[in-house]
Amino acid sequence: MDDNPAFDVSPSDNKATYVLSNVVEVVERILTFVPTKSLLRIASVCRLWSNCARRVLRTQQQLTWVSVCGPSTTEVNALCSSLTEEVEKVFLLPKMVLTMMDHEAVKVPAKRSRHSLVEELSRVFPKNCDIMGIAAPGIVLTPSGSRSSPPKEYQEGEAGFAIMFPSMEGVHIRPFHFCKKSLSQSALKEAGLIDNPELRVVLLFVYEAYKPGGAHFLGQILTPLAKSKALIAGGIVESVFPASLCCSRGAYGVVGLALSGPKVQGASVLLDQEVSNPKAAEDTIRRLKAAKIPERNTLGFMFACVGRGHNYYNNQNNVEADAFHKVFPGVPLFGLFGNGEIGCDRIVKDDYTLCDSDADCLQHEYTTVMTLVHLG
Repeated sequence: MDDNPAFDVSPSDNKATYVLSNVVEVVERILTFVPTKSLLRIASVCRLWSNCARRVLRTQQQLTWVSVCGPSTTEVNALCSSLTEEVEKVFLLPKMVLTMMDHEAVKVPAKRSRHSLVEELSRVFPKNCDIMGIAAPGIVLTPSGSRSSPPKEYQEGEAGFAIMFPSMEGVHIRPFHFCKKSLSQSALKEAGLIDNPELRVVLLFVYEAYKPGGAHFLGQILTPLAKSKALIAGGIVESVFPASLCCSRGAYGVVGLALSGPKVQGASVLLDQEVSNPKAAEDTIRRLKAAKIPERNTLGFMFACVGRGHNYYNNQNNVEADAFHKVFPGVPLFGLFGNGEIGCDRIVKDDYTLCDSDADCLQHEYTTVMTLVHLG
């Protein structure tokens, strides 16, 4: 057997084997080039590789996203189909996923697939990953691949995106979901929405808001938030998924993300009904520069009325998304067109009380709330 060339091992092979089995610095450097899903598989090879993989995972704190537009060509929702492929390539371990789709795209799995949309998404992400899904009349997204890609507004046709948040030092993202039965002071506190000095940003989305009692319900949430120093932004949407187990079918409710921690920053401006041309939109968005928020690891969110878009700007397409990209070319923009907007001008930091403790000034129609959220 010793004479068989198939069993010959060169000195260089022995050296490589030794290095990969013993030299931590080399192994860690190599593993930084391995996508996270493959990294988790590699971690089971040996103790050294497991320890190296764990350290590499802790450094992967850059969020990423996958976005799609156009109808699905398979039995699976187009975004779910794309995620199945793209999640294999990402360099982070998702702890929280925020996904938004137009309401027609949400219906696709029910029509074509034996799995529900929630089941399709759950098959893609880790078991301990929280998923929050929003369905809206229109979607705003930045194409996958580059933070500097021009964002697009989709008021017609299927479109959607999924933003994947890893575990980040100095950033705590807590999802919440309230309906009439589950809303209470203790529930708000548990979600980190009140009595939380580190609360910086709240993104919230209300569904079935026009049902009897919906306005009062929303006021119960916005009133304590308006007294905080946190940035509040969001909108009224068609539906959310997964549905709350405590909600009856067709009942109103609210979902959202509470972002806390010393590394979180936020700022927003309101494009009101008087902002009706591209220059006015750009000038308003440019005011966000005053917040001096770093563009690295920052997301833009656009929550617009379904009555705006190309119809509002004399059939000019993509006006507000283009204006944002002109002012912040390195910040990806995401969002939706909804049936009402939540937010206000909130540029000044430090000791700033939001909207003079008035929840009514957070609710709007025929406007756009343009927001920056920085995650350290």
